[in-house]
Amino acid sequence: MSNDMFGFVGTYTRLGSEGIYTLRLNGETGELTQVSVATGLENPSFVTLDPSGEHLYAVCETSNFDGSGGVTAFNVNGATGELTQINQVSTGGPGPCHLMVDSTDSMVIVTNYAGGSVSSHMIAADGSVGEQTTFVQHEGSSVNPRRQEKAHAHSVNIDKSNKYAYICDLGKDQVLTYAMDVENATISLSSTVDEVAGEGPRHFTFHPTNQQVYVLNELGCTITLYDLGDDGTLTPIETVPTLPEGWDGENTTADIHTSPDGAFVYASNRGHDSLAIYSIDQSTGKMTLVGHEPSQGNTPRNFAITPDGKFLLAENQDSDSIVTFRRENDGTLTPTGSIINVPAPVCLQLLPVGG
Repeated sequence: MSNDMFGFVGTYTRLGSEGIYTLRLNGETGELTQVSVATGLENPSFVTLDPSGEHLYAVCETSNFDGSGGVTAFNVNGATGELTQINQVSTGGPGPCHLMVDSTDSMVIVTNYAGGSVSSHMIAADGSVGEQTTFVQHEGSSVNPRRQEKAHAHSVNIDKSNKYAYICDLGKDQVLTYAMDVENATISLSSTVDEVAGEGPRHFTFHPTNQQVYVLNELGCTITLYDLGDDGTLTPIETVPTLPEGWDGENTTADIHTSPDGAFVYASNRGHDSLAIYSIDQSTGKMTLVGHEPSQGNTPRNFAITPDGKFLLAENQDSDSIVTFRRENDGTLTPTGSIINVPAPVCLQLLPVGG
């Protein structure tokens, strides 16, 4: 049986791309080839798959839906990787940049970065996305006058219990926990945790087995480890830098993922143009620096690790490339030599060929 995968790449059309690109990953060599592209969308920067792999959802990072952005639903052809649009609705706020579907394929939650808001939407049996069932406007600001002048909801992650959604708000320096009502596709605020002022929480990843999470701070260029309570609360444990000691150039971070076995955590640096690599102590969750691997391009945005942990695929937004690295047993990364050109890549989601 082939272990090839489709890769669905969200992009910025404002930077010259055509839409959402479907790639095919050779599961043995790591080589990427382009299969198709779904056109007709404006800035489908972030995409996500439902757990069945039958539907894909994409934000339209604009304000052209009567002042708001949009979310678009697609059918996925599991054999060819081609996308067929189902429908499109407004997210209620401008500049949506992240979204996630719950584990029962019942609802999608979207964060509107420019608007500093969050919306939830019911998903119908045919995969179409409904009008918003919840709209939450965040209020607040923090110490960075340019980036934290108001709330900026940056990402959403749903826990394994399918009870809580975690929102990183870069503008408020907060991670907010929302309780989910999956039956009604609604959310309600459960708790919040304040980050150190100016850190700018951006993305969030769960440890695959332990009750711990890692929050990537875009402005502070750090990773914060939290213990995860059964009630959805977060307790900070430690914070480590994503940059090497002594490096003082301009930098912001972009994406963070733990390896499938939970042994390592990776984070992307834009400016230093690298992937920071930390090993994880399995009893405490604490991190020890392994090193930094150049991303082989400019401005590494999101990246993806294959489910078998064999490859890491890094997207370099400003050099229009996706680079395949082989993951070694010690967590380090080795370029395979596979580099594919994709204009302005932002997000990458993987799906086994055949569904």
